[in-house]
Amino acid sequence: MDDGFLMEVCVDSVESAVNAERGGAGRIELCAGLVEGGTTPSMGLLQVVKQCVRVPVFVMIRPRGGDFLYSDREVEVMKADIRLAKLHGADGLVFGALTEDGRIDTELCTALLAVCRPLPVTFHRAFDMVHDPLVALETLISLGFERVLTSGCDSSALEGLSLIKRLAEQVMCDIRLVPPGGGITERNLQRILEGSTASEFHCSARSARDSGMKFRNPNVAMGASFSAPEYSIKVADVAKVRTLNAIAKNIL
Repeated sequence: MDDGFLMEVCVDSVESAVNAERGGAGRIELCAGLVEGGTTPSMGLLQVVKQCVRVPVFVMIRPRGGDFLYSDREVEVMKADIRLAKLHGADGLVFGALTEDGRIDTELCTALLAVCRPLPVTFHRAFDMVHDPLVALETLISLGFERVLTSGCDSSALEGLSLIKRLAEQVMCDIRLVPPGGGITERNLQRILEGSTASEFHCSARSARDSGMKFRNPNVAMGASFSAPEYSIKVADVAKVRTLNAIAKNIL
């Protein structure tokens, strides 16, 4: 954070990780399933990404899409994934867990944090689904999370800006408040950073790239109707990353 801020880019491929670093990202959040908000990546992906980039790589630990209320078996999967991620070079971990009434699952988070040690941990956007964000943030600080990824409990960081500012004022220097990916663009980054006083921000900075396939079957889809088309690939865009980086440097 030599420039007074840190840009984290959320990626789901080696190409995106390399592009993010080339564009100036200071940290990578490695995921799969970005269409679902991010799930645990394969350990093969983590291994190769670690071989290709030098910036820290934080690994998402989320066994499925959907809510953040996990069964005992899902918890065992999460613990196993944390151990494997550490073994394969993760620099930090990202997870979140809630109770059925929308509070931080302190028992589960404590258990998972113990498996994560000594690596730093981010509580992800499960935070945006909590019943009382101010209380939840105090809970996360007491548990030992280093940062919280949040859109201010709204559809985007810009929409949730007033709450992000309140949260930042509440915790001062105890924890970092990081606006989420998905809602940050070249058009709104300045307003978000100036309004939140954040020293970090999180984005995906992706563009669609056409598939290299010559033969195409338009009658078959590999996923559900809401999934991305087979012949369009979204990757982190070096130019977009550089632009966002330049905007932040100009502000901070």
